Amino acid sequence: MKGPVGVGLIGAGNISDQYLTQLTSYPDLAVRFVADLLPERARRQADRYGVPAAGTVDELLARDDVEIAVNLTLPATHAVVTSAALAAGKHVWSEKPLATDLAAGTALVEQADAAGLRLGCAPDTVLGAGLQAARRMIERGDIGRPLTAAATMQYAGPHRWHPAPDFLYQAGGGPLLDVGPYYLTALTQLLGPVTRVAARGAGAGPTRVIGRGPRAGEAVEVTVPTYVTAIYDFAGGAVGQLTLSFDSPLTRVGVLEVAGTAATLATPDPNLFTGDVRLARPGETGWTAVPVDGVPGGRGLGVLDLARALRTGRPHRATGRLGLHVLEAMLATAESVERGRFVTVGSGFEPVPPLPPGFDPTERTL
Repeated sequence: MKGPVGVGLIGAGNISDQYLTQLTSYPDLAVRFVADLLPERARRQADRYGVPAAGTVDELLARDDVEIAVNLTLPATHAVVTSAALAAGKHVWSEKPLATDLAAGTALVEQADAAGLRLGCAPDTVLGAGLQAARRMIERGDIGRPLTAAATMQYAGPHRWHPAPDFLYQAGGGPLLDVGPYYLTALTQLLGPVTRVAARGAGAGPTRVIGRGPRAGEAVEVTVPTYVTAIYDFAGGAVGQLTLSFDSPLTRVGVLEVAGTAATLATPDPNLFTGDVRLARPGETGWTAVPVDGVPGGRGLGVLDLARALRTGRPHRATGRLGLHVLEAMLATAESVERGRFVTVGSGFEPVPPLPPGFDPTERTL
């Protein structure tokens, strides 16, 4: 096929604004349908972003002009919705996590492979100009041999700003499965697959009180750890430490540093598409800023890379198999919290080259 790749969104909630803003700005994509359990909500989003049609999930899956289904549903329904889209012959981009259990995630990768369909998984922040620049620096040897990594994300929790944060404090959520994919995906792209993990977890209490929106003042049940700290071994020999917390009055986000034999590299926030890249070398005082070239992009950059790869026949970068590996690493982290011991991570992923420095999502290439 030629021309823009047809895209349909499933799920018209909070995150859909970010996706629709970006996807409708990429000339190589044509957003043709928005679907939601509440068709009127889908219609509002479609009208807001100039998408020509909206309705139910079944209507989206029946359309021949939708080649890629973008799954923006709640984590608990990711696997069911992705499987239905694959069964309908659609390539799929899923928001993170790929699934909430390893068996379901594995089944999705196998289903896509058997059908000859593309499966991609967020986060695509690793395709942003900032983290891509950091990856190229490590592969070029700018920091020598990577030895250790340290990453931190901590703040008081999403109940303070999210109007319906229930899912963020229950199975499939918490800081580990909600924010962990950004940091772990970035770490795997810089250091290779995770091989094992040891972790501890804790929580500040059984409920949180919603701070904003129509449900402000309502208590939300907490069923997962709201503080997790873990040590990861990576296939290349490096060791990394990651702390994730919804329990900290002090906000500290976007911290990811990789120390090598020649220098320490600080990356941009793994939850963003660009930002400062800095180096610290022995004998120098403070950090040295490194210029970052390229168009930052935004949520949906992975959809665009998948679409261009689909048309040209090359591998896409944020694959379902990478998403499955990160899911296994997170579930192994949760298991380590429960059992108090190291847990092995058995999966891996096929490495793909970084984006070329001149990659421009706003360019028409198809």
